Amino acid sequence: MVGGVLGAIAAVFVLLVIGGALLAGSKSGGTTTSPVAIPTYEPYTPGPRPSFTYTPVEPRPTRSTGSRPDTTPRTTRPVLNTTLTGNSVYKAGSLPRTSCRAKATNVFDNAQLKALILATSKCMNKTWAAALGRVGIPFSPPNYAITARGGRGACGDFPHKGSIVPYYCPRNSTIYGSTSAMAQGRGNQRGYGSLSSWHGAFTGMFAHEYGHHVQHLTGLEDSWWSKTLASRTTSGRLALSRRYELQANCFSGLWMRSVAASYPITPARRNALYYFFSNVGDWPGYPRDHGSPPNSGRWFRQGYERLKTYQCNTWLAPASTTS
Repeated sequence: MVGGVLGAIAAVFVLLVIGGALLAGSKSGGTTTSPVAIPTYEPYTPGPRPSFTYTPVEPRPTRSTGSRPDTTPRTTRPVLNTTLTGNSVYKAGSLPRTSCRAKATNVFDNAQLKALILATSKCMNKTWAAALGRVGIPFSPPNYAITARGGRGACGDFPHKGSIVPYYCPRNSTIYGSTSAMAQGRGNQRGYGSLSSWHGAFTGMFAHEYGHHVQHLTGLEDSWWSKTLASRTTSGRLALSRRYELQANCFSGLWMRSVAASYPITPARRNALYYFFSNVGDWPGYPRDHGSPPNSGRWFRQGYERLKTYQCNTWLAPASTTS
């Protein structure tokens, strides 16, 4: 219902302000702060859950002589929780291990980087479809619009003005991105390639954008936006945006861990991911809508190390971890 409104002002909240980090050229510290301990409100029971529950229908008498009442079980969709703190996705447990071997990719080659993005997106579809299906959340894959130089999408120019980053547009469930801007930067903004030339860092960034698609499918997006519209202060709206974006970081960490064995992601590569995500975020002079670089790294690590979807519940986390 709010897709059209979201699309119209997506530029306000969609920017992952890596530009500030890259412009500053900061590479201080290769570690992230510790993950957050979030208690579960309901332990997950291992094993697949049915997507639908069966409710027996009470026999009803019929006027036809000799006929039997209809006692055929009928399917009903499970009642889904779309709230921020108690969303049904938090009951999905760990993401299933998915085989997703990435080909050697030169991230500065537009065709190779685009091929990587589209190939790994199929792995993300497989993983998240299975995870959401466990708790009865209907799944549909996102669309992609990946070009060398960018263009104009349903939520405006991509990349947005003054940005290099990809973005997710809820109006048409599409992830937009410019391969040259991401890798090499543009104008005064240096690209992701200045932080890491390893393709896994780029995959992790697109796993973040895919995390926004998961928020869209689960109702987290609608619930976040309703609270944003209801907030009367700029600081309140920014605080909500930070929790929303940091949750997508956590979903990215969950997925990257789920393919670590096949991708492959070695301990050294894992640390490279920690370093990458702890060097993006809100920097001085930029809107505080995505979280500080340390917290950006913390929430990626949260997903990578904590494994369970409920551990990405940023809406229950202390404010100090989402600043």
